[in-house]
Amino acid sequence: MSTPERHPRILVVDDEESIRRALRSILSSRKIEVTLASTGAEGISLAIETNPELVVLDLSLPDMDGLDVCRELRTWMVSPILILSVRGNEADKIEALDLGADDYLTKPFSAGELLARIRALLRRAESRVGPPPEIRVGELAVNLAKRQVFLNGQEVFLTKTEFEILALLVQNIDCVVTYRMLAERLWGDPEDRQPQLLRVHVSNLRKKIEPHPALPRFIRTEPGIGFRFSAE
Repeated sequence: MSTPERHPRILVVDDEESIRRALRSILSSRKIEVTLASTGAEGISLAIETNPELVVLDLSLPDMDGLDVCRELRTWMVSPILILSVRGNEADKIEALDLGADDYLTKPFSAGELLARIRALLRRAESRVGPPPEIRVGELAVNLAKRQVFLNGQEVFLTKTEFEILALLVQNIDCVVTYRMLAERLWGDPEDRQPQLLRVHVSNLRKKIEPHPALPRFIRTEPGIGFRFSAE
């Protein structure tokens, strides 16, 4: 028996109904599974739910800037993001690409160019390997997409900074994460290392997830360098 043909899944996030309708028509005719969202919040929710192989994202959304959507998706998603926006100035393009977008196409666009860019992004994405949206180590589960943490089945509530630290650590299990890497993740400035402040946040994080915070099982300190999340 032959294996059924598998069609790529694409999420379109755009507030213009005419654009959503056009993209559904263009993509569906190429046997692509299309999911549509009209707001940033809906787009993030559907990305978690459907795990698309590519996201087509507008920047001008009614509830939030598309750049913020891109930033949020990139905290856990490795699938390519194609920006499709009327905002064609260089600053927006640079910021979107710096935040993790893979390509940028301005409106109005031709169906041929759009499909060519999507094909190129999907080809490159086939070789990408990334962490799963949920990472489990012993009794600890970290859902990167939903930004939830569970310890022994009970949800643990972290601050935004605590979650960002934990997310970066579990995405680099058994590897040293330096103060510089943490500063870039938290504050966007690798030179703003503030090791003492980072140690305070890690101490608070340990109190919430470690069985014995004074003898940490998960988050190990690498003196003078940073921290390491241990899978042992």
